[in-house]
Amino acid sequence: MTKETFLHDKHVQLGAKMVDFAGWHMPVQYTSIIEEHKTVRENVGLFDVSHMGEVFVSGKDALEFLNKIVPQDISKLNYEKAVYCQLPNKNGGLIDDLIIYKLGILEYLVICNASRIDEDLNWMVRNSRGFDVKIENLSHEYSLLAVQGPKADTLMRKMGLDTHQDSFTIKPAKISGIKVLASRTGYTGEDGYEVLVENLHSEFLWDEILKQGEEFGIKPIGLGARDTLRLEAALHLYGNDLDENTTPIEAGLSWSVPKDKVEDYNGKEVIMEQIKNGTSKKLIGLKMLDKSIARHEYEVYFKGEKVGHITSGAPSPMLGANIALAYVKNDKEICTGSTVQVMIREKLHDAEVVKRPFIEKRNKIKRERAEGEAC
Repeated sequence: MTKETFLHDKHVQLGAKMVDFAGWHMPVQYTSIIEEHKTVRENVGLFDVSHMGEVFVSGKDALEFLNKIVPQDISKLNYEKAVYCQLPNKNGGLIDDLIIYKLGILEYLVICNASRIDEDLNWMVRNSRGFDVKIENLSHEYSLLAVQGPKADTLMRKMGLDTHQDSFTIKPAKISGIKVLASRTGYTGEDGYEVLVENLHSEFLWDEILKQGEEFGIKPIGLGARDTLRLEAALHLYGNDLDENTTPIEAGLSWSVPKDKVEDYNGKEVIMEQIKNGTSKKLIGLKMLDKSIARHEYEVYFKGEKVGHITSGAPSPMLGANIALAYVKNDKEICTGSTVQVMIREKLHDAEVVKRPFIEKRNKIKRERAEGEAC
């Protein structure tokens, strides 16, 4: 049975085109994907992302448990801070990618991808043996609203947010008199917030954000623009760019994996070996050199040899070009500035290897280095 968020009827009333996504009936667009995309890049947009999973982890061994299941060092996570994590299996392949928030001394919030909630929970419970830890899936009790764009912070402050928040922080707050957890995170490459609110208040808060945001040009945004926004920012989509046969190192996420973490975790031996000795495949960014669009699973060629496949591809409204992510064999000649070909309808089309992200991120998240590989 297809599930519906508490805001489902709001989307229908707004005339959204609804589609099935990860077992949920969700809005893919309200007007046009390009219009909604540009709204987020230039003003502010409102997303219903209540299909995401909210799992609360608490108890005496909560820290030790989380350190066992993710490569990141959770002991370094300060109160009200967040960290991007991966959930590897014993071979280093990714069951999911997550954001973990520290809510208290022994309490954490784990945000899971909608399509992976059951798999994540099963893996967490299996790995909790021997730990004094409580794992609660409270996804059904909360709605999650994303307010994204350069005017998001101004809008949130107009609605009562009175705390200063850096990127990747979470704080209890009141917005229009409603108690929420406000995290300064997102999936668009823009500044913004993700607001966790009890279902009871979700419809009121949705309407209020749209009402208060009118002066800032706010629009409701569907999954279509969410995908093109995250692709321009080169953010991974589970099931496309990440899966159980791909490690974080192969996925270009080595910047997020500490090299000095003492604690053992699932897949650590494989991940550390790849950091030391390299990988057989790598993730690259592509810009098509004609008007063709590279789609998921299209084959990639270099010098007449099949070297990989497209994971995500779509037009970039901001660049006016078609862009893609692809896994290819780890060949030094396949690097920024080189040309590869994508097989589209039995014909090869040229594409240039370009740095990721495709556009400049404005979410103030600091990275250790640019995600790209120069010749």
